[in-house]
Amino acid sequence: MKQKIKVLLAVLMCLIITWFLGSKVSHQKVYTPGQVEYSSQSETEQVEEVERDKYLTDPVPENKPKPVEPEAITINKEKSFKVKLSITCETILNNIDLLEPAKWELVPKDGIIFPLQEVTAYEGESVFDVLLREVTNAKIHMEFEFTPMYNSAYIEGIHNLYEFDVGELSGWMYKVNGWFPNYGCSRYQVKEGDVIDWVYTCDLGRDIGNVYLEK
Repeated sequence: MKQKIKVLLAVLMCLIITWFLGSKVSHQKVYTPGQVEYSSQSETEQVEEVERDKYLTDPVPENKPKPVEPEAITINKEKSFKVKLSITCETILNNIDLLEPAKWELVPKDGIIFPLQEVTAYEGESVFDVLLREVTNAKIHMEFEFTPMYNSAYIEGIHNLYEFDVGELSGWMYKVNGWFPNYGCSRYQVKEGDVIDWVYTCDLGRDIGNVYLEK
């Protein structure tokens, strides 16, 4: 009988020790690679949120034109002025191996699809309005889609050269007077003397000088 009691006590003691150790282990934090434990101070820190407009546009630099909604503008064809426009794809020449061979002949030897030249614009027109008219007049292929989320036309392809043709980061971007606006081309209202450049990028703008994306 005494032997049985000793055995029961030993088993009971083992169970108590196992329960005690298990409860301690269950409260330990286990971290996998990539996980970070933040202090209570960092958890309470306020993170400054960037205020975007309803079309998800980040704040525009103070010295740059603010977006203008196309539906709020009336184009006045009685008031015209001059701007400059160009369409180029030189970056493709540096990444021609990424373009399917069937499209090589579409890329001009100098990368210039529409050389920089003076064109007419009308009061109230956007960058998109000017582009659409000029490629139509020059019989240059262009495909676009209006994107309600950004309240602007999105240029998918020009001269049969499309986004993603030269890698997953490739496509068409525009700049005005050397600045790449952070909003769609339908929302940029042109003014006299503007220089509009449509440029093909193979690296999400980094290869054509769009430093905005690096900030």
